Amino acid sequence: MQKKLIALAVAGLASTAAFAQTNVQIYGSLDFGYSYRFDDRTLDARLPAGTAKSSSRFDGGQSAGNRIGFKGTEDLGNGLKAVFLVEQGLGLDQNSQGQYENNSINFTRQAYVGLTGNFGTAIGGRLYTPHYTFTAAMDPFAGGTVGQARNVFGGLELQQYTGQSLTDPVRVDNAIAYVSPSFGGFTVTGAFSNNAFANDSQNNSARNNTVYAVLGQYNNGPIAAGLGYHYVAPGSYNNAPATGATVQQNTLAAIIPFTKDVQNIVLGGSYDFKVVKVSLLGDWNKISFENNFGTNLRVSNYMIGATAPIGKFDILGSYTYSDGNAQIGGDAQQLALGMKYNLSKRTNVYSVYSWIDNTGSDRIAATGDAGNSGYASAAAGTLAAPVSPVAWQQGFQIGVRHQF
Repeated sequence: MQKKLIALAVAGLASTAAFAQTNVQIYGSLDFGYSYRFDDRTLDARLPAGTAKSSSRFDGGQSAGNRIGFKGTEDLGNGLKAVFLVEQGLGLDQNSQGQYENNSINFTRQAYVGLTGNFGTAIGGRLYTPHYTFTAAMDPFAGGTVGQARNVFGGLELQQYTGQSLTDPVRVDNAIAYVSPSFGGFTVTGAFSNNAFANDSQNNSARNNTVYAVLGQYNNGPIAAGLGYHYVAPGSYNNAPATGATVQQNTLAAIIPFTKDVQNIVLGGSYDFKVVKVSLLGDWNKISFENNFGTNLRVSNYMIGATAPIGKFDILGSYTYSDGNAQIGGDAQQLALGMKYNLSKRTNVYSVYSWIDNTGSDRIAATGDAGNSGYASAAAGTLAAPVSPVAWQQGFQIGVRHQF
């Protein structure tokens, strides 16, 4: 009996040694707080009936989407490792899993597997775009809360019909990416997807519905900078515009099938002066159409931001200006102020205020509307006469975030 116990103990030690080469980590983020959004309804007559003027809510995922994930590495020897990550959104404040209200566990946020080594890192799955990760890194509000720069960066407002913003995509399916090793702080990221809007079954042509992206970054000491190019070819699905139709005469939903390509160039950088970190960002976008369907859509976005650490406090601020051509609806601007109090490295409380000026510009994106998503509806609008939700919009949030 004693020999059997010793044998089992030895076997257990051997098994432990074998699995010691694999490192699996459970991680997540939980965020909950209060949100109040209110608008200057000087344009009530142009709004859909029943549109709310303000919203007072308790919300989850205000500063960052609630999530739980699993990530890990396995040492394969000779400097080569296998890497993986799967991440699911959580509906902390309601009976759903969040992230598109999907009630099946299919890891809707991120999911990938790949290899890393001296050659760099190569992964495949559902991935964040290089454009989104870079712009969020430059934004003092990290792409979250009512203060995020994306409130006015999303100036083309096509995400309501595609499930994804054409000019500010966050994640893409069926994607592969490569990140080079660091050369003195400089890295290059390249990515490709043949499923830009989760509808690859609708396309028979490999050149359609694709995403190409490249981003060069430099991170060394107090300096961070990057230059990226993002190209999307949604595909025409073999449809043809109606005779004599123009993009300005059609609803936003109708123009998607006739989009030839979307181009984005982003340039930005930050410098940490210790007492304050200053960041600058410029973002140029163009949408072209098939068969001279209409005037190309253009929008340029600019942001200046600052983060000042004072003891356990972080004081945040940013100014964002978005300049679109006539088909977009002119310009929009946002001023955002906020603070975080770091209770620990993992837990903070935050408060943010944002003000958006859409006066006379017929812009659609906003932080002040009373909808669940934080974006005003444009379902009744066309590019010639979009439904402008408000002239002025404001939002306020306070909450707590814990990361584990």
